[in-house]
Amino acid sequence: MLTRSSGTLLTIAAHPDDEVLGCAATVRRLVQTGWSAHLIVMTAGVAGRLTEPEAAVQSPERAALLAQLHAAADVVGYAGRTVLGFPDNRMDTVSRMDIAHALTPHVQTLRPDLVLTHHPGDYNWDHGRTFDAVMMAARANPPDHAPGEIWAFEVLSSTERGWQTPDRAFHPNLYVDIARTIDQKKLAMSIYQNEYRPYPHPRSIEGIEYLARKRGGEIGIAYAEAFHMIRRVIA
Repeated sequence: MLTRSSGTLLTIAAHPDDEVLGCAATVRRLVQTGWSAHLIVMTAGVAGRLTEPEAAVQSPERAALLAQLHAAADVVGYAGRTVLGFPDNRMDTVSRMDIAHALTPHVQTLRPDLVLTHHPGDYNWDHGRTFDAVMMAARANPPDHAPGEIWAFEVLSSTERGWQTPDRAFHPNLYVDIARTIDQKKLAMSIYQNEYRPYPHPRSIEGIEYLARKRGGEIGIAYAEAFHMIRRVIA
């Protein structure tokens, strides 16, 4: 896939900042080679931290987080961004089919060659719901468009906190060299002042650096983002 000079990719993330932690350096690399990148975020964030989520709808914190999302997306190079209205950290209260139906028009309109989304074994249940909806919305259902590739990414502070049984742990089988774009990933994460945490929290610049070095070391390069390839169709 990375040998192609152009294409359309769609990142589908549950929360603002997941798209940076999971795949920002890879997306930036593809954009630099001529790809068109689009972003869908399922929730606007913030409400999951509250016992009364309705209070977050008009909160200054949510407005700030959405502004940070767009600023980070500018750094990465997303041409289009959409934020859906699902309840933050409460997507388990919504029908899986309703979530999939919300994604389907975007998949059919954008017709992505590549979809990047969450790993289903993550600690955060919104990530799992997002993965399930992507698999339904991007299913092979002729004559509808079906992306040729689907990659699942890992998200610091969620993937490693999941139950690490063999059937749920993240098992990367695809690596992208991000030596030339890791700095943009770090910059994009630093914009998320609402979500950033100082080290040793994994959502930190040091956390990003250490994971990228670990994944790079697994395949003999300096820095990498790792993915689990869910589907690849070679025409």
